[in-house]
Amino acid sequence: MKPEELLQQLQHHPDFLKLTLAHPDFLPFASYQLENGTQIQIWDTGVIYCLPKQFGTQDIVLSSGVHGNETAPVELCSELLNDVLAEKLLLKERVLFLFGNPPAINAGVREIQDNLNRLFSGHHSKEPGVQSAERERAKKLETYVLKFFDEAPQGLRERKLYDLHTAIRGSRFEKFAVYPFLHGENWSKTQFEFLKACGANTVLLMQTPASTFSYFAAQSCKAHGFTIELGKVRPFGQNDMSRFTQAASALRALISGGELYTTEFNEADFNLYEVRRSINKATEAFTLHFADNIENFTTFDVGTLLASDEGVEYKVEVEGEAIIFPNPKVAIGQRAMLMVKPVSVAGKVS
Repeated sequence: MKPEELLQQLQHHPDFLKLTLAHPDFLPFASYQLENGTQIQIWDTGVIYCLPKQFGTQDIVLSSGVHGNETAPVELCSELLNDVLAEKLLLKERVLFLFGNPPAINAGVREIQDNLNRLFSGHHSKEPGVQSAERERAKKLETYVLKFFDEAPQGLRERKLYDLHTAIRGSRFEKFAVYPFLHGENWSKTQFEFLKACGANTVLLMQTPASTFSYFAAQSCKAHGFTIELGKVRPFGQNDMSRFTQAASALRALISGGELYTTEFNEADFNLYEVRRSINKATEAFTLHFADNIENFTTFDVGTLLASDEGVEYKVEVEGEAIIFPNPKVAIGQRAMLMVKPVSVAGKVS
């Protein structure tokens, strides 16, 4: 597709997701200006930069579709973007919209070959000779995000990346966020308040570096980076979008300068957890010993057998230990489950 053809389609039918899915491997660079003065730049398939004529001090990345079968965040972000392109929503901040894995979105699968959300912070290149479309995409997404932040005006600015997901299984707390490891820095009070405004008052505080998109944003870009889980995986057309109204309203207000309804941070309003241990899949013998409908954040009695692998059993070790992200289908060597426990952030929030 030529840039002029791309622009003609987008200007007549402002649906960037539709264009992305029709051209999942590549879209050429193209740019144009909306009548309200907002500059639109297409950097690649699934990557579109929006620069309003007048903007504030925030640089915001909204990411969805890093896992192709997590459709609700894709629909949510597409609706926000289409309103921008149709001039129904006037931006007041610089925004980069990303639809992470278009081929996987088209196929309705989590990934084509590699888990894209395990390939950031250079992990796309840590196995010499191993190639995949996801590895190339992770490398490009890193480049685009760095470019977006690096080209921001000088001065006191806030960098933010919200990577929106839905989980494979249900959760005791439908919406929750993963806060990347900050290497000893305090957690952000205002970010906790924003997460609560999105309906995600359950937060998992990571304790080690990771290969996720949100950790890349936090450490490589010095941004506020979050993975936000908005519910359970469902196919396109089967999402009850009314369940995402709170998150959609908060994001809309954030990027447009609208009224953002937050309340003063109070730890008692949150369910806070930290990772106690990570259980990796070592062999194809890895098996979970609980039902597929057991939800994230479920606790079991001490001593309960949770999983086994070749020559090893994983049992509940302490009272209150809960499961999250159990997935026996991951590749060998990858995380198959996290064990988490409640935690306090008293004295560690600023």
